[in-house]
Amino acid sequence: MLRSIREQPKETPQPAPRQIFQERQRITGLPLYFQGYLSVRHSRCQEFRMYWTELRGTMLFFYDDKKAPTYSQKLDISALISATNVSPDENGSAQFILMLSNGELELKANDCEHGKEWKGFILTVTRLSVPPDESLLPGQLGRMHEVLQKEKKRRIMLNNCPSTSSNRKSPPSCSLTTIPACFYAVSRQEAIEMLEKNPSCGNLILRPSSDSKNYAITIRRELEAPHLKHYKVISKGTSYFVELERQVTLPSLQDVVNYFVTQTQGNLKPFVIQMHTAEDPVL
Repeated sequence: MLRSIREQPKETPQPAPRQIFQERQRITGLPLYFQGYLSVRHSRCQEFRMYWTELRGTMLFFYDDKKAPTYSQKLDISALISATNVSPDENGSAQFILMLSNGELELKANDCEHGKEWKGFILTVTRLSVPPDESLLPGQLGRMHEVLQKEKKRRIMLNNCPSTSSNRKSPPSCSLTTIPACFYAVSRQEAIEMLEKNPSCGNLILRPSSDSKNYAITIRRELEAPHLKHYKVISKGTSYFVELERQVTLPSLQDVVNYFVTQTQGNLKPFVIQMHTAEDPVL
């Protein structure tokens, strides 16, 4: 006797949490520092969209679902210029804005506590210092200090790793923990070639100066024709002097890079070799 039994469609099994973590770790290749739901709106968009968000290294990864093993979008925040204060809206959510060299990114957390926590971790990994925010709890500050040490070690390993490009060597007489992502230990000519061959990666490189004791900025701008310029950055004590028509003094190398970005209203972008392929979706 034949049975008339309708087969039920087989559901695709969801990966276990440990499997999800391992898959994300494999895909991103970066350590997980903080995670949670965030509503995101880019300066070119009109509406917020909620993502399960992970802060890994100095990258934000956005997932359509908490259990999705692969991200749908990602954003490099290593060249963060500034972040606004966390402010509540009429719905009780907490909103703040990241000022990046290529535009603004609005982020919205469930409440002010989570908003300040997100901002604190973002500033910790991009500035390599825990922000002095009195509203953060001791436990939150403790986790940020742990993340800070992990990120410092990651930067050192990245610069010392023999499998990475030889262009990521140690900078002249300066702690690795203060070096912007656009620093490359290359000559003036090598910097020019990098900017010419990879325009999508940015147009500003920080490099050692010819005396190997100080630094230099090399920029390439497309005006009526490609325009190259070089600026010397002198390290003296805890300050850096940029040799312009009117000398500028700044407290860190990251501030030197940010100065060029802000003075050109974002027309100069730090040169950072992207960690994703051209097919990857990005914000």
